[in-house]
Amino acid sequence: MKALGALTSPPAPADELPFWKRKAMKDMTRAEWESLCDGCGRCCLNKLQEEGSDRTYYTDVGCKLLDGQTCRCTDYDNRSAKVKDCVTLTSRNINRISWLPPTCGYRLVADGKDLHWWHPLVSGDPETVHLAGVSVRGKVGASEVDVPDKDLEDHIVSWPLKWPKGAKR
Repeated sequence: MKALGALTSPPAPADELPFWKRKAMKDMTRAEWESLCDGCGRCCLNKLQEEGSDRTYYTDVGCKLLDGQTCRCTDYDNRSAKVKDCVTLTSRNINRISWLPPTCGYRLVADGKDLHWWHPLVSGDPETVHLAGVSVRGKVGASEVDVPDKDLEDHIVSWPLKWPKGAKR
């Protein structure tokens, strides 16, 4: 009798891989690019940059256009006109933006990593980003319209730069 090796399934053909695994970011359609956003809202928190370094400190103060419940921009199409320092992510600048949180779908894909179970493209459900504790839902302390710039240091938090428990399972 001949011994059989362990049964393994052949790798998926390239055209069956999800677009973020088979396409370069620069080749993604606008819809594909936009869908890489997991809807966490972390990038919409006000940040402070240490003078003379690249060190970034997150605050729990949301952009004036951030909806703390949905974790989405209330005027996404006009955000750059309404918020002078709003950054539009592109395939050309993604690797130069050092302050993106480690959970960011754009950051993960740019670094050659896969999206996690809670990302809506993987789970099929936009609520999983909230269930996994990745989003800012329930964590935004104030809106920037209510906090003067001079008081932002009083709102520095560390959680946006961390992986929530259970998010990596």
